[in-house]
Amino acid sequence: MLALALLGWSRPAPAQSGDIYLCTGANGVPEYRNGSGGKNCKRLSLPEVTTVPGTRVSGGGARGGAPAAAPAAFPRVDSATQKSRDGERRAVLEQELQSEEAKLAALRAEYNDGQPERQGNERNYQKYLDRTATLRDDIARGEANAASLRRELSNLKD
Repeated sequence: MLALALLGWSRPAPAQSGDIYLCTGANGVPEYRNGSGGKNCKRLSLPEVTTVPGTRVSGGGARGGAPAAAPAAFPRVDSATQKSRDGERRAVLEQELQSEEAKLAALRAEYNDGQPERQGNERNYQKYLDRTATLRDDIARGEANAASLRRELSNLKD
């Protein structure tokens, strides 16, 4: 015990105490402060926090160094299978683009350059304006979707 006392291990090191206070600001908004509380503040009793140091990983990765090498057991795909998958992906994207362009053409035809035909249930002019605005929004969304699909297709390898 004497050796431990000489080394300073006889009692646990004091925890780094950062008192936290809940204060009421000038306009009644609650504020959290550390250090001296001041007026309109009350000290919070919070549980003690235990920290455990992490382990250091070699090979920079996202921290700016060289990326770590893939493990030897990482599954590999042969080029024929990958080309088949890429072809299927391209076909699905082209099909989605055709579908989106067909919906967009139908919406544009119904929109009629901002003057869609009034329907029977639109005796109230506001209903007509609401439907026109919805059509305009649907056209904008369809154009954005088609542009995204075209961009995705252009990013595919040939």
